Amino acid sequence: MSERKPVTPGRIMDMASAFFESAALFAASDLGVFKQLAGSEGMSLASLADALKLDPHGLRLLLDACVAIGLLTKSEDAQYRNAPDTEAFLVPGKRGDLSQAIRYNRDVYDAWGHLAELARTGKPVECPELHLGDDPNRTRDFVLAIHGRALAMAPLVIPSLDLAGRQRLLDAGGGPGTFAALAAQANPGLHCTVLDLPEVAAIAGELIAQQGMSDRVATLPGDYHTTPFPDGMDAINFLGVLHQESPASIRDLFTRAYAALKPGGVVHVLDMMTDASHTQPRFSAMFAVNMALTTDNGWVFSDCEVEQWLREAGFERIETTPLPAPAPHWLARAYRPLA
Repeated sequence: MSERKPVTPGRIMDMASAFFESAALFAASDLGVFKQLAGSEGMSLASLADALKLDPHGLRLLLDACVAIGLLTKSEDAQYRNAPDTEAFLVPGKRGDLSQAIRYNRDVYDAWGHLAELARTGKPVECPELHLGDDPNRTRDFVLAIHGRALAMAPLVIPSLDLAGRQRLLDAGGGPGTFAALAAQANPGLHCTVLDLPEVAAIAGELIAQQGMSDRVATLPGDYHTTPFPDGMDAINFLGVLHQESPASIRDLFTRAYAALKPGGVVHVLDMMTDASHTQPRFSAMFAVNMALTTDNGWVFSDCEVEQWLREAGFERIETTPLPAPAPHWLARAYRPLA
């Protein structure tokens, strides 16, 4: 009979203090630490405190915490530098920059402290409209965060979309329009329409113009729940939006997408998904809680559920596959029959 491994409290204690690390990450990013250290061979505490106009004592505690969790390195002569992954992914302006993307995580930080309230009431703990137009700063942070994530995910997502030879794409709930602009860049004959709320669409228009794609990517201010989908579409995308919709709403959106597509047209669904148990993968199960904290119908559906809803709407040739690591998303693709 084999001996049981002793039970220790280590995993639970690590879990209880995990937010220490995310708080250090958010603070260092917001204060400009990683940007100040970009490309540097090392800076002293005094130099950093002077450049960032921060208190040396408080900054030292933050910097040393960042060293402890691997965001920075510290030499024997107390020179601080960005760690390699920090230099690659947390320096504003670099191609792989995620500093805008993680601001969404920072903005929902407080909501997670009220998780017990969600369990008691079943309702979100903050007003969903805060990041969808009611609070201009939260809305801009939210849209820019989605833009940053889309740029990071684009090399995995864009080649997976069946858009070759297609001319008209509707990106429903397309947020910043980033995926639409990148899809148009990759497919010269493609013209895209990004449908999203007016406040979101206004920011999307700015970002699309910055990418030089305003001639082939248009915005359609509206609400995809009620705004009619344009007819004669070759493709319709629901990229990272359906985790805030109820099953009934998803069924309605798929039915309307089917009607708006040409025969042979394709619908793409990119989202976090779980298995049938709704407990795996781990990140998707946790993300479901995040969505429920911040939206009325937030959750994460399973791959089996999305396939069933597409089938009910009349689609065929349905495929659902995970994106390559490190993306935690799945992509479903389905087609309106030719006849």
